[in-house]
Amino acid sequence: MGVDLKDVVPRKEISLEELSGRAIAIDAYNALHQFLAIIRQPDGTLLMDSRGRVTSHLSGLFYRTVNLLELGIKPVYVFDGRPPEVKELEVLRRKLHKEEAERKYEEALARGDLKAARTYAQQTGRLTDEMAEEAKQLLDALGVPWVQAPSEGEAQAAYMAARGDVYAAASQDYDSLLFGAPRLVRNVTITGRRKLPRKDVYVEVKPELIELQHLLKDLELTREQLVDVGILVGTDYNPEGVKGIGPKKAIKLIKEHGNLERALAVLGESPPPNVNEIRRVFLSPDVTSNYKLEWREADRGEVLKFLCSERDFSEDRVLNALERAVKAFRESKGKVTLEAFFNP
Repeated sequence: MGVDLKDVVPRKEISLEELSGRAIAIDAYNALHQFLAIIRQPDGTLLMDSRGRVTSHLSGLFYRTVNLLELGIKPVYVFDGRPPEVKELEVLRRKLHKEEAERKYEEALARGDLKAARTYAQQTGRLTDEMAEEAKQLLDALGVPWVQAPSEGEAQAAYMAARGDVYAAASQDYDSLLFGAPRLVRNVTITGRRKLPRKDVYVEVKPELIELQHLLKDLELTREQLVDVGILVGTDYNPEGVKGIGPKKAIKLIKEHGNLERALAVLGESPPPNVNEIRRVFLSPDVTSNYKLEWREADRGEVLKFLCSERDFSEDRVLNALERAVKAFRESKGKVTLEAFFNP
């Protein structure tokens, strides 16, 4: 879910080519959930190998990562750790939503409504620990680094961007901004033509760059106040927010009254009982500096074994993508070497 700031965030449309040469910390769970939602059969069934193992997440991860590498982008995937205790309600809400979607999916299949079945199926994706480990194994074979966050992956990605170890955090959610990412890039893993939910309309999805400094200046808020805006609207740690308060009204209230408590007092509302813990999660999240970012040439043998021999991927397609990835890596390595030679 994440905090809903889409109507108030100033963004700049960019091309993926503009990120060439940049390291980008990608919210791995966010990306893998997207792949599980999008990469499905017409009836909503996930892609599977001959042993019945889901491969949609691996297909999306492999081909999207190769595309990024070919563009000169250096992706690093950041995996979620243990969610904060204040997220328990949101975790339960998501579980119940998936169970309801699964019920509606089965009903749609039973009446032969494949269109509705696919719509509901996209809401049922469950990313298991095994899938996450498979993704890490594939990234190792591709020579692409990944980082295990102690808690929220978005918080870890924001921390890496704030340190300057990567250029930006990449996620579909806006939480990265509340976590302090100086730059957020959206639509990195789903760029291209996409169908709008529940509509027979297709749109071109393009990457967007959002800069925290420009956002705060534009809204005339501090980052602490932005977090209070998020709490008013609703976050993963207080999903309901305050009834009737959208982002525009929340910003107005915080600007007029300074902080959450004073704004709520005017409304005759009380702050969430765990408000200080929610603030802490955003402003001082659990992160680690114990990581190493190193990009290597893909191991053809390991990738072919993992995807083709073990999971029934097309060898021709995988080999073609691997050639592109290896070529891009060698070209980028040569470019870095030349730059180091001319700029010692």
